[in-house]
Amino acid sequence: MPLTTRNALLRKSSRMFAAALVVAVLVSPARLVMAEQAAATALTVSLTAPAQREWPETVPASGWLKPWQEAIIASETSGLRITDVLVDVGSVVTKGETLVRLSQESVLADLRKQEAAIQTAKANLSKAKANADRARQLRPSGALSDEKIVEYLADEQTATASLTSEEAALDSEKIKLAQTTITAVDDGVITSRSANLGAVVSTGTELFRMVRQQRIEWQAEVSARYLPRISEGLSVKINGPDGQAIEGKVRLVGPSVSTDTSRAIVYVTLPAEMRPRTGLYVTGNIELQASPALTIPETAIVFRDGISYVFTSGEDQRVQRIRVETGRRNDGEVEIVSGLDRSSRVVSSGGAFLSDNDLVKIAETN
Repeated sequence: MPLTTRNALLRKSSRMFAAALVVAVLVSPARLVMAEQAAATALTVSLTAPAQREWPETVPASGWLKPWQEAIIASETSGLRITDVLVDVGSVVTKGETLVRLSQESVLADLRKQEAAIQTAKANLSKAKANADRARQLRPSGALSDEKIVEYLADEQTATASLTSEEAALDSEKIKLAQTTITAVDDGVITSRSANLGAVVSTGTELFRMVRQQRIEWQAEVSARYLPRISEGLSVKINGPDGQAIEGKVRLVGPSVSTDTSRAIVYVTLPAEMRPRTGLYVTGNIELQASPALTIPETAIVFRDGISYVFTSGEDQRVQRIRVETGRRNDGEVEIVSGLDRSSRVVSSGGAFLSDNDLVKIAETN
């Protein structure tokens, strides 16, 4: 090879080496800067380990808040006018408290008339008894015929029966007088009122409706398949109408199942101090026996396209998205039915901002 050609090749190789060296010097710092920027922008997350809990299995239910028992207060007499209405809807009443007064004038007049009839009956009895006593005394002497003696004795019995009848009629009038004052049949709260001042009542006319002892219960509808496992005394958690949880107890399991919905009624007693409004529709859960549950914070669950996921982190500080199946929820925690191992390290919050294989910073825990 000529010397000039060899020198040219050497100069070209030197220039290529120098260029490569410059590129390497320029690229390496760029990569370092990019790596540092990626580390700086990595999301800081906290990790948590799944916890093993003993949670009661629950049965979802929904239904209406209704009175434990309703009492209907009605008139027991007829033809009398209402003169006083002493309570209204919402009034809390005690057993025997006066609610309504009816007019008493006609009843008092009948009462006085009946008392006079008793005095007449007593006078007749006294006369008949005297005649009967004389007849009994004269019977041995034969001064009176047997027919007359029988007549006097019969008059005595008739007068005695007449007095008893008049006394019973007086008792009836006294009952009518007592019925002009209508009282509460039990402690409770008035929920409806039909009594109006001046109205003339009839026998059986409903005047008030009341919730006995102010006791409200939840009539919860549950699927018939749960009935063999539901019994009296089980604890119930109800989502109250104001957002407050209400603790209850199963009082009774309904004996029949609806042919339309295949659901049965479970009657749940509420605490005595809890008096929510009746007629509200609420939901809740009936607690069955306790069973193990693998739980994580609810904030660790990420919903995407209707599917539940969690993010776990490995030693390389990169996260992996894992699909899970959730179950029961309690006190801010959710049960993981499948998809997660107990030894996993789960991102406790912020998963919505992560993607699979993202680099993260692990927050220090005290």
